[in-house]
Amino acid sequence: MTVTTMENTQATSGTTASTASLDAVSWTLVRVATGLILVPHGAQKLFGWFGGGGLGGTAQFFEQNLGLYPGLLFAGLAGATEFIGGLFLALGLLTRLSAAAVVAVMAYAAFVVHWGNGFFWTAGGYEFPLLWGLVALALVIRGGGPLSLDRVLGWKF
Repeated sequence: MTVTTMENTQATSGTTASTASLDAVSWTLVRVATGLILVPHGAQKLFGWFGGGGLGGTAQFFEQNLGLYPGLLFAGLAGATEFIGGLFLALGLLTRLSAAAVVAVMAYAAFVVHWGNGFFWTAGGYEFPLLWGLVALALVIRGGGPLSLDRVLGWKF
């Protein structure tokens, strides 16, 4: 896009270069923060870091408390989605695909695992997974943005 075309596009859409730049920065902050907040949750499930149960403990919890069999498979998928998907979101790599996986995990967590505990996260409720699932859904719609590895690589993910 040439500068003249960009200026004409911005003039007709009502945005300025400064507004477009702030939009890019703000969405980048949302994407990076979302990814980095998910990473430690995945590390708890996969590696037992930050007081988590690790893959074995998470698998056992998934089987005994959630009825998810085989627990090892589901624990690995949930942990990898949060850990690897979170890293990818932070980098803006395969953003839409990573965010879609996060939406699926957070929807299950919110509506199946935490729903019965009410809204508030402090009581084990669905507040946290619902929030991050909705943010991830916005990233599925929006994509990685101009400050992402997707953009650098020319990918449309």
